[in-house]
Amino acid sequence: MKTTGIFEGNALFGPSLARPFLKAFAVSLLLLAMTAGIAGAASRIKDLVEFQGVRDNMLVGYGLVIGLNGTGDTLKDGHFTKQSLQAMLNRMGVKPTDAGLDSKNVAAVMVTASLPPFARQGSRIDISVGALGDSKSLLGGTLLVTPLLGADGEVYAVGQGQLAVGGFAASGSAETVTKGVPTSARIASGAIVEREVGFELKNMKVVKLSLRNPDFTTARRVATAINAFLGTSAAYAMDLTTISLKVPQNYRDNVVDLLTDVEQLRVQPDQLARVIIDEQSGIIVMGENVRISTVAIAQGNLTIRITETEQVSQPGPFSNVGTTTTVDRTGIEVDESSGNQLALLNGGVSIQELVDGLNALGIGPRDMITILQAVKTAGALQAEIKVM
Repeated sequence: MKTTGIFEGNALFGPSLARPFLKAFAVSLLLLAMTAGIAGAASRIKDLVEFQGVRDNMLVGYGLVIGLNGTGDTLKDGHFTKQSLQAMLNRMGVKPTDAGLDSKNVAAVMVTASLPPFARQGSRIDISVGALGDSKSLLGGTLLVTPLLGADGEVYAVGQGQLAVGGFAASGSAETVTKGVPTSARIASGAIVEREVGFELKNMKVVKLSLRNPDFTTARRVATAINAFLGTSAAYAMDLTTISLKVPQNYRDNVVDLLTDVEQLRVQPDQLARVIIDEQSGIIVMGENVRISTVAIAQGNLTIRITETEQVSQPGPFSNVGTTTTVDRTGIEVDESSGNQLALLNGGVSIQELVDGLNALGIGPRDMITILQAVKTAGALQAEIKVM
């Protein structure tokens, strides 16, 4: 007798068990799809926080660029580039006269870099170079040895190398062409780290996480997700920015593994209802949670247009009296924008409905900024307005 089941030839379930199995399998797939949807909408903790102590350090230095094709600084009396060039040559055992320093191939520059966390001695970092004087272009230049200082005044790296300039400038008697910024340049791996910033993860007992966008709800969700993963109450939100994480016993002497596991957890961040306004450019950015209470909005402008035209007045044909002259004619038009009507926005409308309602009135970005500020003053805008 042939047995009919889910798997032909080697039946594991008979007809009586097939339907419950398929039903349970479908429910499992549905739950898996819902979980995947939730995970897809959430963000990694890695993208929400920064680990305190794991940070960059800004470096800056002053140096000279040589080898320019006549586009360097003007070495006039008292110019800092001239003083720097004299000091450098003196260290090299050369004592030039003031009259001999008339080169146009040298430029004074500022050098900046970012020292990444845990950068070890001997490793290389990128540096940026910018002209400090009246140099026209750094194209073709070479940066001489330049110490890079930290905020404490100590030298943490030394930079030198051939500049990579992304722009150029060409000029003639009647026209000048400039592409990009020829007075800025970069040197990939142009500095060598000479001093390390002391910071050890291994012996840490407590790790603190700082939210990039401070929020009480998000901080609590991050702490809850970490505790659920570790199975213990090791994390708690200290404030709207900081989450304190006590290193569990099984992660002692291996904090890197703890941070690696924690930063991959997913959390749904909360968003503050906020309206960002840039008065200069007229840009408006509104968050998803912005809501409007019931309010009526009307927008209209009184426009008075006055035009002056000159008309020629002359006597009739064959007339012996009168002269030809010009007569002013004035036209006045008054537009009260009577076509604009009062619009009613019901309470709890979304940001999309708000924008649609304002656009229906024919309101541009500039007028919309004024209206949003007026609605906020009326207490009908349930959001924070931040003017940039």
